[in-house]
Amino acid sequence: MKRDLVGGIEAGGTKFVCAVGTGPNDIRAEVRFPTTTPEETIGRAAAFFHEQERVTAVGIAAFGPLDPDPNSPTYGHITTTPKPGWANVDLAGEIGGTLGVPVGFDTDVNGAALGEWQWGAAQGLDTFIYLTIGTGIGGGAMVNGRLLHGLIHPEMGHIPLPHDWERDSYHGRCPYHGDCLEGMASGPAIEDRWGVKGQALPPDHPAWELEAHYLALALRTFICALSPQRIIMGGGVMAQPQLFPLVRAKTQEYLNQYVQSPVILTQITSYIVPPGLGNRAGVLGALALAETAVQ
Repeated sequence: MKRDLVGGIEAGGTKFVCAVGTGPNDIRAEVRFPTTTPEETIGRAAAFFHEQERVTAVGIAAFGPLDPDPNSPTYGHITTTPKPGWANVDLAGEIGGTLGVPVGFDTDVNGAALGEWQWGAAQGLDTFIYLTIGTGIGGGAMVNGRLLHGLIHPEMGHIPLPHDWERDSYHGRCPYHGDCLEGMASGPAIEDRWGVKGQALPPDHPAWELEAHYLALALRTFICALSPQRIIMGGGVMAQPQLFPLVRAKTQEYLNQYVQSPVILTQITSYIVPPGLGNRAGVLGALALAETAVQ
């Protein structure tokens, strides 16, 4: 089946990645640039698409919080983000209006989840979670074949965690919740706690045991709440090769054989996995979101 040529925007708080294509094996053009002011950044994105073959739709997988409800008057807006200048910006409206095409709009992690479902590590599943562990922590989910929304969208990075203050006296860096998952286990939290960026720490540093502890506590919660068929974990922090074995082992330990599925008991290496699309899950997910806008 011939796919429509579509555009995708991975709209991150640090950088935008824009692409034109039909999927992983057909990217016609791609560009990345820093996220600055809304006017400059949206303008650069629009200019990129104006220079390419005309697309039938654009998908935007964006940082948030945002409004993904098509029936809401603020649909397509970034809402209460702490990123200076970006609160209440009508990102989807600006892009769609400038280019004159329909826009598919969702969170960056829901977008990445859709990309993984279409082309990556979630193919053939109908209920799974995609997590990114990096500058922030976010989670997207598909449940019964549909991306999870509701009141707004999942905010998995802001769940509370048991905090052993004797083991870890770090107060957490989330400006809203202090020691939530993002506050304790994001890349900046690692740097805050240990005084250097995570990539500068050796594989046997105690930072990684503690990081795996917090991530596994979160996975126990997600497994018990949503019963995902697979958990996909991306982001810069998960690039540390020692983390996956630690997280898998601690997740099994913390579940304590309560979830009696062979996938968790004996096949954990195929249950908690890296993205099949690697670090391209976000922008490819944006292309997948664009396809939803033309169906």
